[in-house]
Parts: sequence; structure tokens; C-alpha cells
Amino acid sequence: MAFLQSEKIFSKKWFKDYALIFVGTLSVASGYVFFITPYRIVPGGIYGVSIVLHYVLGTPVGLTALCFNIPLTIIGIKILGPRFGPKTVVGFILTSVFVDVLSVFFGNDPLKLAHDVLLSSIFGGILIGLGVGLIFKAKATSGGSDVIAMIISKFTKMPLGQTMMIVDSTIVITSLLAFGDWKIPLYSWIVIFVIGKIIDVVLQGISYDKTLFIISEKHEKIKQKILMDINRGGTMIDGKGMYNGVDKKIIYTVVNRRELEMLKDYIQLIDPKAFLTVINANEILGRGFKSLEEKLK
Repeated sequence: MAFLQSEKIFSKKWFKDYALIFVGTLSVASGYVFFITPYRIVPGGIYGVSIVLHYVLGTPVGLTALCFNIPLTIIGIKILGPRFGPKTVVGFILTSVFVDVLSVFFGNDPLKLAHDVLLSSIFGGILIGLGVGLIFKAKATSGGSDVIAMIISKFTKMPLGQTMMIVDSTIVITSLLAFGDWKIPLYSWIVIFVIGKIIDVVLQGISYDKTLFIISEKHEKIKQKILMDINRGGTMIDGKGMYNGVDKKIIYTVVNRRELEMLKDYIQLIDPKAFLTVINANEILGRGFKSLEEKLK
């Protein structure tokens, strides 16, 4: 996580970031109140711990999470440095307030989905993932167990992603010990998976573009097809065969799904022995696609 950067107060970007935090925290809180908490699902994180304590001790979920987040943030600043700015603090405070306010306003089980907890897990994960993704877009974090993972990672030198998985999985296992129901951790891991996928979609967008590496003796004809017919660019890379040491030309290009089918048909026609590697491109930035400047805006 990057250290804090100065940001002009009341600028257009400032208002946009805090609007994202407001909408994001409301989405996260809605996911917990309507789909997660009523069915004792524990999707890791501080809110997972708070849900367990809510059912064991009767404490409010939002207030409990806030009581964890404040000292964790202070400890994180002391150990990790100034990585948690006012946007992160506003984020976890708003989430806690929204969780408890929505719980009071709508009750403990507003949607009555106890007969279909899988459906609740999926839609809860979608709302939480959407909210967390918007918070990340505002260059803030959701705090909580992320801070614990970063502290553990600092002292153990373990990769942060692996540490976060261990922390969240440990919290999920506590739900089994607390409730004695094997279905709860299974549903919880489904929620964690959905949250991760939705965060990726929010941050990277949905892309149907494909990355192609093409090795063919007919590389000049394929190049012309890409440039003149499909109207895409690409890069010619010099290569050498590992088996026979023969010099080869590798075409690197990016196309959409329709263009991929056109290109495959053409390559099959002129060189059936061509070698193609097709890779899903999660995000393409640059000329002919979304610009880096547009992405950052």
C-alpha cells in the first residue's frame, strides 16, 4: 500500500473520492445487513469477528467493528507508518454507522432468505465486493484484518496476499467453533470468493479482449491482415526455436473476441501449422483501447 499523498481539499477529485467512499460504505453495509449477518455468515475480516460476537454476546455489529478498527488503525500507523489517511478512517466509521442504522431501521432479517442461504451469500458478496472496490478506487482501504495481515507480513516476511488469506480463513474457522455448523464456513468462503471477483471487476472493468502470441512462417501475411483488415496494431518479436535453433518471428497483438475468430479463420486458411497462444486480457491500457490517463481519472 502506498504512503499518503497530499490531496487538495474540496477539489473535484476530493469530492469524487468521498462520494465513492459514501456509496461504497453504504453498499458494504447493505451487503452485511440484508444478506450476511442475518444468516451468521462470517466472510473473514473484522466484520466476520463482529458477526460472531454479535451472536455470542449480543453486541451491535457496526459498533463492535468500529471498536476493533480504531485501535488497529492506531497500531498500524505506529508499526507500518502513515499509510492510513483520513479517507480510510471516514470509510470504516461510515461503514459501522450504516451497518447499525440499517439494522435498526430494517430489522434483523429483512429479506427472509433463510431458505436460500446460497443466494444470500452470492448477492451479499456482490454488494460487499462492489462497495470495497469503490472504496479502493478512492485510494482508501477498508481497514480491519488488512492491517493485521500487513503487520504479520512485516515481521514474518510472508507475502501479503498469503497472510490475508490465513487471517481471513482463521476468522472463518472461528464461526465453526462458535456455531458448530459446517455449512457456515462453506458459505463464508463462497462470499470471500465472490467479493474478490467483484473487486477485480470494479477496479479493472469487464474485458473481453484477448492477448495473442502468433508464431507462423506466414507472419507477413498475418501482419497485413491485422493491420489492414482487422485494423489493429501489434509488435513483431524476434525469437529462436528451442529445438532446432531456427529464427522465428512472433507476433504480439490484442484483439476482441470477434476479431479473434476472424484472425483464427484466416490463419487456419493460410498456415494450418501456425502456433497461437490466446490469453484473457483482464485490462488493456494504451492506444486503441482505454488510455492510462482515462483509467486514472
